[in-house]
Amino acid sequence: MNRDEEKNIILKAQKGDIAAFEKLVSANEGFVYNLALRTLGNEQDAQDAAQDVFIKVWTSLASFRGDSKLSVWLYRVTSNVCTDILRRRRADTVSLTLEDENGAENELSIPDTAPTPHEALEKKERQSALASALDSLPEDYRRALLLRESGGLSYAEISALLRTDLGTVKSRIFRARKKLCEILSEDGNFFESIPSNARKGGEQV
Repeated sequence: MNRDEEKNIILKAQKGDIAAFEKLVSANEGFVYNLALRTLGNEQDAQDAAQDVFIKVWTSLASFRGDSKLSVWLYRVTSNVCTDILRRRRADTVSLTLEDENGAENELSIPDTAPTPHEALEKKERQSALASALDSLPEDYRRALLLRESGGLSYAEISALLRTDLGTVKSRIFRARKKLCEILSEDGNFFESIPSNARKGGEQV
């Protein structure tokens, strides 16, 4: 499908033509699914993400002005949907790592040990605090961190996915980890086992 054909089909779809929208889905579903699978690493999650993407595209297609190719817009929508899915992944064990100034990694962990109601409540509160702290991070920091920690992507893969140079990706992730640790420590001293130099370490890129 060339650019002119795409524009004509988009115009029809924007007027409510279901058949035209189905053509857009057919032409782009492979791209969306592969991007979601690469980000999420799970076929079922990727399928769910692709479905969510095209629902969002259908409901907001009228806002698409055609200044860029549809694939560029789809990339942004898919990336946002995948980030939301990663944010919803609240595993029973939440683990992040913080690099100190020497490049050594210290694991920040909230273990899955809640045999009593009191401990279960405490764990829930910690997970809620973690979710709140993640939400307080700048969007570019949060996205890079979630792709690394929840998505399991390498720095190089995140760099390619976000179309950002490798040094910037590493810097964002380091800053996100450091800020997250500071927020949680201030809120309740979550990470007593982490050396002070790990909390105050310089930036690693």
